[in-house]
Amino acid sequence: MAEPSVLAVFAHPDDESISAGGLLARSAAAGARTAVVSATWSQGSVRARELAEAVRQLGVEEAPGMLGYADAEVPESAPGSPRLVDAHLDEVVRALVTHIREFRPDVVVTHDAYGGMTGHPDHVQTYRVTLLAAQAAGLEQLYPDAGAPWRPEALYLATHPESVVAGLRDVVGARRAVHGVPDEQITERLDVTPWLDRKVAAILAHRTEVERGAVPGLVAAAAPEARAALLSTEWFIRCTPGPATTVEVRPR
Repeated sequence: MAEPSVLAVFAHPDDESISAGGLLARSAAAGARTAVVSATWSQGSVRARELAEAVRQLGVEEAPGMLGYADAEVPESAPGSPRLVDAHLDEVVRALVTHIREFRPDVVVTHDAYGGMTGHPDHVQTYRVTLLAAQAAGLEQLYPDAGAPWRPEALYLATHPESVVAGLRDVVGARRAVHGVPDEQITERLDVTPWLDRKVAAILAHRTEVERGAVPGLVAAAAPEARAALLSTEWFIRCTPGPATTVEVRPR
């Protein structure tokens, strides 16, 4: 059986590597069609170039897609475009539906409802947009000019269980927000140790974030054991129906 194709949709360049880099590296290594879409930053920006290098480190051959909206905290990230959080929801959903219908993934991965560990407003908005787009992409009456309908078989939310929040806070610092969901909501736990080196290399490719001391900067400064504690497991919530045997995210 062919490995399921995976489309990762995250808010900013670096979120894909931090939240699902192990899954993406595993899928690419297994020969699955794998791609990344970033909701913010424009093509040609330094962050877009860093994203291209990060996905290369993960082994993803597909060039990353960019929706091209501005970061909520960096309006100059996409000159001439609105901030993602200010953009018309229907317009953003249409843009992502186009990517889904073009790539035709079996699995879509995005942030959880909290917006992941940090709860950034762009993360939360990307979660909303991706939920809507994953459903809309399969409805031929919606956005007929955005390509032939395609319904992904599963949508997974990258998250953290509450049981690991205290440990994560020890790594990222008490002043940084760390959100988690009740442990019983976790449907998939992925040990990404075999792909940890690729994941770390991808995170460090986001040099702008390394230099400003964001999570990639913490990874750069951390000892190997601290990196492993922070990055060697990825957790997901499956929130759409579909035959589990065709979209399994656990390592074989």
